[in-house]
Amino acid sequence: MLTKDELPECPVATTVQLIGNKWKLLIIRNLIYDGTQRFTEFTKSIPAISKKVLTDNLRALEEDGLVERKVFAEVPPRVEYSLSPLGMSLKPVLDAMQDWGTEYKSNLE
Repeated sequence: MLTKDELPECPVATTVQLIGNKWKLLIIRNLIYDGTQRFTEFTKSIPAISKKVLTDNLRALEEDGLVERKVFAEVPPRVEYSLSPLGMSLKPVLDAMQDWGTEYKSNLE
């Protein structure tokens, strides 16, 4: 997890640093609107993402405290990803982005 000194002074820049790529946003979107997911569910709902990029982004989100990873002691191992309470606090941000995107698209028609 980043320390306060490692984050930009601007709050918007901080948010962009934490969730500012399209893959992180889509991962968070899935977890907010669809709930806990397994790795294969992400690959089905975000088909353009490679497994390496998905893994890297899930790890980064976990390191930043936005995503929680739960490993089940089974054979084969089962891993589930969910949003942490901090990650769930992004729901109003994603809701606003969804509303804005819907409005933008309707203005194009």
